[in-house]
Order: sequence, then structure tokens, then C-alpha cells
Amino acid sequence: MTDPPERVRVTGPPRRQPPVRRASDIDAGTNLGGVYMRSLLREQLRLAIGVLAVMGLTIGLLPLAFHLAPGLSGVRVLGMPLGWLLLGVLVYPALVGLGWAYVRRAERNERDFAELLSETER
Repeated sequence: MTDPPERVRVTGPPRRQPPVRRASDIDAGTNLGGVYMRSLLREQLRLAIGVLAVMGLTIGLLPLAFHLAPGLSGVRVLGMPLGWLLLGVLVYPALVGLGWAYVRRAERNERDFAELLSETER
């Protein structure tokens, strides 16, 4: 009997690089670091409230529109009731679009925050 070949471990390049320590003020918990963090959190909260408001004013008011205008429930588009089409089909692309826009804006806020911190360290 022959011995099986020796196992070789194959690894790729590291996927994530270790975080770079940029802000000693934030790490140390100073007042200036607190101001920076509150600014970032306030901007992220403003973004989240804005996205929720858009979602509430578009998708959230659709059931109310059907309740206030009962004639809409009889409208058919492509053989489907309008309510089913709006609430069962078209809502999902809208949610994906809102999520995509939210993530892009949140990442931009974080990138701007990191640039602000790198400017203050110079």
C-alpha cells in the first residue's frame, strides 16, 4: 500500500486588513472625540429618519389610499388588482432601492468622518 499524499494547506491573501488607528482622541474618550462621535451618530440618525420618512410617505400610505378611495380596489392592471400589484410586487424594488441608497449614504458619511479625522491628525 502506498501512503496518501501529504496534505497541503492552501490559503489566499488576507481579505480584511487590520484597522488603522487614526483617532487617538476617540480612543482615549476625550471631549473632542465625543464631539466627533456625536456628530457621526447624529448624521446617521438623520439619514435613518429620512429613509423611514420616505418609506412611510410612499409605501406606508398605500393602504390608507386604498381605504380612502375604495374605487381603487376595482382597478385592474395587466389582469391583476392594483392593490396586489402595488403592495405585492412593486414594493420590493422600492425597498431594495431605499436600502441601496441608505447604505451608499451611510458609507459616504463614514468615509467623510474618516477623512475629517485624518485631517485633524496632521
